[in-house]
Amino acid sequence: MIVEGGCYCGAVRYRAEGEPIFKGQCHCRACQHVSGGGPNLFVLLPRDGFKYIAGAPKQYTRTDRALAVTREFCADCGTHLTTLRPGVDPVILKIGTLDDPSVFGGASAAVFVAEKQDFHVIPDGMPSFEGMPPM
Repeated sequence: MIVEGGCYCGAVRYRAEGEPIFKGQCHCRACQHVSGGGPNLFVLLPRDGFKYIAGAPKQYTRTDRALAVTREFCADCGTHLTTLRPGVDPVILKIGTLDDPSVFGGASAAVFVAEKQDFHVIPDGMPSFEGMPPM
């Protein structure tokens, strides 16, 4: 699988190559913040197949949390592109940034449902996990 994408304004572009490791929808509070309130759709892809091909994202890591994730986003338009988790090699790529989001095909599981809002929808029959599933 080879995909390309980028931010809303086009300043930051990436190319990713490799087989998806996991496809999900995250309901954690942090994802609710960056998505505008809903769950965040993502795919885990091999980090060694991911590279920025234009521009460079700004990074943010909370300093008040142990094992905090690093979020990468466009400094110009604010589009959230990836999340990097300590101890997790794959890059967590946000589906809305793909040039062709239809290649995502849908989430295989819902994660961090312990933090979901009542208005969030999890499709019937979709596996769901209070936190992250074992990988």
